[in-house]
Amino acid sequence: MSSILERLAAVNSLNASELAAEFGVSAATLRRDLQMLEDQHLLARTHGGALAQSVAYELPVRYRGGQNREQKQQIAAMAASLLPRGKLTLGLTGGTTTSEVARKIANRVDLTVVTNALNIAAELAMRPRIKILMTGGVARAQSYEVVGPFAEQTLRGLNIEVAVVGVDGISAEGGLTTHDEVEAHTNACMIERSARCIMVADGSKIGRVLLARICPISRVTELITDDSADESALEELRRAGVTVHVLAGWSTQVTGPKAQGIPAP
Repeated sequence: MSSILERLAAVNSLNASELAAEFGVSAATLRRDLQMLEDQHLLARTHGGALAQSVAYELPVRYRGGQNREQKQQIAAMAASLLPRGKLTLGLTGGTTTSEVARKIANRVDLTVVTNALNIAAELAMRPRIKILMTGGVARAQSYEVVGPFAEQTLRGLNIEVAVVGVDGISAEGGLTTHDEVEAHTNACMIERSARCIMVADGSKIGRVLLARICPISRVTELITDDSADESALEELRRAGVTVHVLAGWSTQVTGPKAQGIPAP
């Protein structure tokens, strides 16, 4: 069933007959699998297949890793290149793009990483020259983040120089948004404790507004995205004061009030 969700995350809709033939299973078997996934609110069945976009629930992060993977890797490489050299306290929220950022900075020796993401902490804990500060809190299976009052209490006692933040939606009017209101509040605490906030979001997130607001767009210093993003939404973000880095393949366009020549990764 994980193969079904991975495919659905990539293409947003599935044809049951084609998928059964591809996986080498009977149509009845595939229908049972689709029904089980619908019962878990992970997809919405249709006549002859399934849809992702009709689902009102957040797809777990383990099924989102394959979505726009190349863009996320490029975005992460740019984010890593923008971080100051030397000793640095870096905040990382959970998410597929921020997980890629963690991989890009894994060889640095001068970082203290503050994170509420279990998968990021576990991956970087194997790097003895990086100091990891993990918050407490209640774990969310969908995002691998720990959230809530315990996490927020930890964050309020810290000063973070740069936070690299992943979201599910970003727009000039709606600000930063995500699916879960508790996660939104915890991520807001990290942003509040940060002197500089770098948003990392592939183009599908630009212009989207979801249920839970994290913070207004005024708290964002920079955005790194790819050239699939809606240009009108990007222009609104620039007018709101955000420096926007747009990755096109391996080249970079930087526009906004603080735009400067920054080499592509």
